[in-house]
Amino acid sequence: MAKKEKAPEAGGDKPEGENDAPAPKKKLLSKKMLMIAAPALLLVLGGGGAGAYFFLFKHDAAKEAKAEDVPLTPPTVAFSDLDKLTVNIQGADATPAYLQLSVSLELENEEQKKAMEALMPRVKDQFQAYLRELRLEDLKGSSGVMRLKEELLRRVNVAAAPYHVRDVLLKEMLVQ
Repeated sequence: MAKKEKAPEAGGDKPEGENDAPAPKKKLLSKKMLMIAAPALLLVLGGGGAGAYFFLFKHDAAKEAKAEDVPLTPPTVAFSDLDKLTVNIQGADATPAYLQLSVSLELENEEQKKAMEALMPRVKDQFQAYLRELRLEDLKGSSGVMRLKEELLRRVNVAAAPYHVRDVLLKEMLVQ
């Protein structure tokens, strides 16, 4: 086996050109560190300053604005109840199934509620036509109930054309 050569010791038999090689690496290393450390430091200081600004200064201003600007008047809302609707729906394997539905319409004010009373036969007709086309699978789960409410809301707004209904609230829903 051959013996390994020993690395020359510092300050030993090196020529002059080899002593200069480690110095550029140190400069390069310090430039890399500076390029990484400076943005990181700016990020930390900027984040701390922004956090202090939003939590200390904006928080107090928001409390003062809320206390002074917010009126405590309830919104004007009127509810109009529809009679119970009972319709037969398409069950699985042609078995008869029934849906009993009781809804309340959320309106803008009492004047609109009085005006909607004349349009209730049209609204009921729209509801009956839609409900008779439903199947049991259409009503399963919360997504089925949400689709039912959305479709009823769309149909009631079509039937009550000059007036706007905010929401259809399900009071009772029974499927047999």
